[in-house]
Amino acid sequence: MFKKLKENKKGFTLVELIVVLVILAILAALLVPALTGYIDKAKRKSIVAETRQAVMAAQTLVDEEYGKAVEGAKLEFGGSNTNLTYAKVKDLAEVKGTITAVVVGTTTGAVGAETYSNAGVVTSLTYTNGGKTCVYTKDATTGTDGAYNVQ
Repeated sequence: MFKKLKENKKGFTLVELIVVLVILAILAALLVPALTGYIDKAKRKSIVAETRQAVMAAQTLVDEEYGKAVEGAKLEFGGSNTNLTYAKVKDLAEVKGTITAVVVGTTTGAVGAETYSNAGVVTSLTYTNGGKTCVYTKDATTGTDGAYNVQ
């Protein structure tokens, strides 16, 4: 009779089940911080990409107005020029966040032997989406794209 009970015994013991659950809990505890790091990194890259789109859209609008403007005219967003609005930048860039500031350069200067002009160039833009803010700033003395700082 005891032989028959031992042969029909199938399944896992309580100790085996607890060990498996503890191992799964340890693996989950190791994975959660890694996954949240990847999620934060992806959100950061996403807002930088959206800010870049907004900068390109703003620069497109400024270029159009710069071509029409008389020499020495100041181009600014939110001023008397109805073609340079935050809403138009947002529509052109197709972004969902909020654009709160766009600054267009008006100066020329020299760095060493090289001269530069940032007249008609978007030198700063602030974009907010999902509780994160990204600020674009362009260094007029270099030919680089500029810096995108997420806060």
